[in-house]
Amino acid sequence: MTPPSRSKRRVLLLQGLMGPLFRRLGQGLSKAGHSVYKVNFNGGDRLFWRLPNGIDYRGTLEEWPEALAQIIADKQITDVMLFGDCRDHHMIATRVCRELKIPVHVFEEGYIRPDWVTFERDGVNGHSSLPRDPQWYLETAAKLPAVEQHPPVPSTFRRRALEGLAYNFADVFTRWHYKNWNNHRPWHPLVEGMGWLRKLRRGKEREAQGAALLQRLRDSSARYFLFPLQLDSDAQIRLHSPFAGIAEATKVVIASFAAHAPKDTRLVIKEHPLDNGVRDWELVSRDLAERYGVADRVDYLPSGDIVPVAQTSLGMVTINSTSGTLGLSMGIPAVVLGTAIYDIAGITCQDGLDAFWQQPTAPDPSIFAAFRRALIERCLIPGGFFSKDGLDSVVGHAIARFGGNTTSHR
Repeated sequence: MTPPSRSKRRVLLLQGLMGPLFRRLGQGLSKAGHSVYKVNFNGGDRLFWRLPNGIDYRGTLEEWPEALAQIIADKQITDVMLFGDCRDHHMIATRVCRELKIPVHVFEEGYIRPDWVTFERDGVNGHSSLPRDPQWYLETAAKLPAVEQHPPVPSTFRRRALEGLAYNFADVFTRWHYKNWNNHRPWHPLVEGMGWLRKLRRGKEREAQGAALLQRLRDSSARYFLFPLQLDSDAQIRLHSPFAGIAEATKVVIASFAAHAPKDTRLVIKEHPLDNGVRDWELVSRDLAERYGVADRVDYLPSGDIVPVAQTSLGMVTINSTSGTLGLSMGIPAVVLGTAIYDIAGITCQDGLDAFWQQPTAPDPSIFAAFRRALIERCLIPGGFFSKDGLDSVVGHAIARFGGNTTSHR
């Protein structure tokens, strides 16, 4: 059989987001002349695919390496695309593809926020091949043209929640067909679905609570540090940090704040906008603050734009969230508790959390600018996952970059 042309490739999509991203991507790749196949591991995957060449995988995780290798051989796959390289099936797929010399293209939330998403070869964040040497970024960026500005990308929590609900219910009601499927997320889909429903119902109340806190901070001219929470199910926590979950990380941060932060400072803990509401992080934070004697100095922000609260903070504590780069882009000091691609000398504080409260050092603007420019060239594309315009941008730029047009973002 004649090998496929490298200009017209044969792409295998694995799992995407809980939404239409991979269907849109499949449509775009097909329109560009590539052959596209999609593995569906559960009913949620199948619900959002709804295109030809869907492959139901009903085997076990142990059988997956051999099954994937067979699919690659049968379909003459030249490239694999997936969202998130730390899911169980995706970690195996990355290893199999490495052995078969098949490129893996990984989507993830953008390293730089807002308005960017990650599209990187072979792995992201802790698995990224990007160096941690500031001099490399300075030298690389010096050879690149400036990046053209693109319009802000809209995004709505409601859309994300509804897509999550649809995905989870489709998963639950097709388990009889996908008997060996085991969700990488720690909750049963129905439990997660109920969490989304609760958040949707309390949306206006949570917005009002967040707005009131921001107003109090402004009126009091409070000096505060910001700790943006990440998702408890995020593999970046499980695999690229020393913590088992967000509760443990929150305990470490509050304990350190109580022991080492100046007494006239506050700690604002911000809920992740895509948290599913299964666990009450406000209650967890309040209990820990009381345990360490700082209940009167710890605030919880359940909703609202992170930009204004970050802009007036003394510094940001992050495990490895992309929120860290948002603060750094505004010149806000940051300390990283896990493994993050931006944890580089000259960009983040390198002396640890306890020292950070007393000496939060701002990033070197030239190093961060070089880091940002090199990152965009290597693995970022403009767009977002939770609006039509955002998806249009992601799909168009991903296909252009996949086809070899690396200047599509300029």
